Amino acid sequence: MSKDLVVLVADRNMEYTIKGLLTRTRALGIRQPTCDYFVHPEHDPGCLLRGHDFLRPLVKYYNHALVVLDHDGCGQESDSREKLEKQIEKRLIGSGWGDRAAAVVIEPELEIWVWSNSPYVDRITGWAGKTPDLRTWLVQQRFTDTRTAKPAQPKKAFEQALKLAGKARSSSLFYLLATSVGLENCIDPAFGKLKAILKSWFPDYS
Repeated sequence: MSKDLVVLVADRNMEYTIKGLLTRTRALGIRQPTCDYFVHPEHDPGCLLRGHDFLRPLVKYYNHALVVLDHDGCGQESDSREKLEKQIEKRLIGSGWGDRAAAVVIEPELEIWVWSNSPYVDRITGWAGKTPDLRTWLVQQRFTDTRTAKPAQPKKAFEQALKLAGKARSSSLFYLLATSVGLENCIDPAFGKLKAILKSWFPDYS
């Protein structure tokens, strides 16, 4: 019996982010898909270059496949995220998925999705009520130029913010952020593609 979706990701943080997002069916405008998740043992480069091989044996068991990885660390950072996505999707087509699979390359990395202006970011990272507040700290540390801009090094900023707040970095934080932070104002292109893919595959007709 086939399930709706198999998701191949580069690491556990990405897995828990997608799991969290897929609990937000109303916000995404989709029905609830049945899913399984796999982490590629070679992480970002593995998803990029060998994701189609990993997913080839699963063609008959899932209606759709999704590959998600970071642009930073994939080994082909000189190429655009769009070019890399097309490469992955071409390989997926050739491995038997046809038009039932897609790739999302996050630029520069997953943590760019963390940096929303939502108060949930402050709460979940342990910065609620702190002085300076999280946005001011980002500017002071020169991760951003303004309080509304996203950090140029989102992963480094996230890790340092957690360290100062005394919070352990864990996949559960990514799940909490994905299930809490508003989705409507995120203008990241990779996130926009993810939402569009899910809506096209799993439309909610209720």
